[in-house]
Amino acid sequence: MIFALIFIDKKVELPMTKAAFDLHIHSTLSPCANDDMTPNNIAGMSKIKGLDIISVCDHNHTGNLEAISKVASELGLLFLPGIEIETSEEVHLLCYFPSLESVFNMQSILDENYVVIKNREDIFGSQWIMDSNDRHVKKVKNLLTTATKLDLYSCTEIVRDLGGVPIPAHVDRQSFSIISNLGTIPDDLQFNTLELSRYITKEEFLNKYPEYSKKQFISSSDAHDLGMILEREFFMELDTLSVSNVLGNLRG
Repeated sequence: MIFALIFIDKKVELPMTKAAFDLHIHSTLSPCANDDMTPNNIAGMSKIKGLDIISVCDHNHTGNLEAISKVASELGLLFLPGIEIETSEEVHLLCYFPSLESVFNMQSILDENYVVIKNREDIFGSQWIMDSNDRHVKKVKNLLTTATKLDLYSCTEIVRDLGGVPIPAHVDRQSFSIISNLGTIPDDLQFNTLELSRYITKEEFLNKYPEYSKKQFISSSDAHDLGMILEREFFMELDTLSVSNVLGNLRG
């Protein structure tokens, strides 16, 4: 299913107070995502649901970001380049960048830090890079849902050196989260913002982990199918709708 594109003004640097966001969406490049998570479908559904800002954070790869960025721009959505990196500790880290150039620099580093395991499509699903017309361009053969060789400290430092913002993903979950795997969030990593899954509130999380009451929280869908993409549920206060302002907000 492909949603028709509707031309609207591409300018997004407009004054506003609240912007609805979903900063954790997966495309067909993530083996666990449905085949209909194509660039046009993701952007089209995000527009239909009333979002202002989206980020696609595929597992350990950036291959679909250029196509999705183009389609999102045509629909008047602000696109934040992102990736979900699995560190050597099996911690999922959301990493957001100021530009496609900077996130592709991260990709170059990842290319040297994969643990090479052949993808079993019959078990995990296919991993497609697509163009802005939803055509298949290249299939990634190595399984992307595995830990990389980058440890949490190294990955965090690299992302920040590239102008990006690292945020621990779904910290409330019992697997692949920094708390479940390390037992804590080390202070010296200086994470000011944490991501919660959509199934828990900030209040519920802090009832269990009051030591993180001074942190800032975001909630996203972690969408693997189109229906999971958020509607206008979570908002970010911004002076203008721009990538630099979003990153500034996420830095806390």
